[in-house]
Amino acid sequence: MSKFSLVAMGGTFDIIHRGHLTLLGAAFEISDKVIIGLTGDKLAVKKGKNLANQYEQRLETLTQTLSKEFPNSSFEISKLDNDFGPAVLEKGVEALVVSDETSNQGQVLNDLRAEKNLPPVQVITVPMFLAKDGNRISTTRIKNSEIDSEGNLLSIDK
Repeated sequence: MSKFSLVAMGGTFDIIHRGHLTLLGAAFEISDKVIIGLTGDKLAVKKGKNLANQYEQRLETLTQTLSKEFPNSSFEISKLDNDFGPAVLEKGVEALVVSDETSNQGQVLNDLRAEKNLPPVQVITVPMFLAKDGNRISTTRIKNSEIDSEGNLLSIDK
C-alpha cells in the first residue's frame, strides 16, 4: 500500500532525461496516483524556456515514457497554464513532489490552498540526479551537447 493516494508534480519535460525519471519514479513509489502538470508553451516561454518541443509533442513523449518506464501506474497529465494547476484546487492531493531546485514551491502552494480552505499538502523533496561531472542534469545541458539524457559527458571536440 502506498503512503499517499494522490500526489502532484509538474515539469516542462522538453527533453526527458534521467533527472525527470528519478522524480517521476519517486512520485509513483509513494502514491497510488500521480497528477503530472505539464507546462504549457506560453507558461514555458514566460519562464524563459527555449523549447525544443511544443506542448503536443511533449505530451506525447511524456505519455509514451510513462507507459514504458512505469507500466501499471496510475497517472493523469494536466496542462499547466500557471505554476500549480490542479494541485491548488484538487482537494484530494496529499503531497507535492519536487526537486531540490523547486522545493520552495511547496510553501507557495500551501499558501494558495489555505486561501481556498483546502488542507495543506506535504512537500516531498527528491534529491537531484547528477550527471557524471557532479553537476545537475538539465535539458539545457543536453541541448548544448554537454551531456546525454543519462548524464554522461559528451565530448565537446567537434
